[in-house]
Amino acid sequence: MNVTMKGEPLTTAGTAPEVGTQLPDFKLADKDGKTLTAADFKGQTTLISVVPNINTSVCSIQTKHFNADADKVPGIRFVTISTNTAAEQSTWCAAEGVKKMEMLSDAKEEFGRALGLFIPAAGINSRSIFIVDASGKIRYRELISEQTTEPNYSAALDFLATL
Repeated sequence: MNVTMKGEPLTTAGTAPEVGTQLPDFKLADKDGKTLTAADFKGQTTLISVVPNINTSVCSIQTKHFNADADKVPGIRFVTISTNTAAEQSTWCAAEGVKKMEMLSDAKEEFGRALGLFIPAAGINSRSIFIVDASGKIRYRELISEQTTEPNYSAALDFLATL
């Protein structure tokens, strides 16, 4: 998949899964060092917000936006995934007062590679949004082509309202 960062072309190490397919298997780490896999995303509808680097302005805005939205959509799990370490994510959350978003680290690049989102030249995942139903099936996705652009928050939230 081809994307840009400030207009400069970048390529991901694969192609993102289509709507209607199962979430591929991967490993992520939570703030306590516990490993999570695709199986851990079953049982509840989940909005997955993928950001390149939590310590940059657009990623920060995106994460804070969905953190605020979490109260508006009860029963939905809100997750942010970045290639930052769990410690970096925890430090950022403490500094920004973000408490509702579940932060998951893809520092080992397994999630990004499994979903075709990892950008080897930059060492980050491509900005994207996925909504996965309780069975682990991808029901919605937004792949952002220019990495400095925010996602369409309203479209994702409107889709959640239809579930």
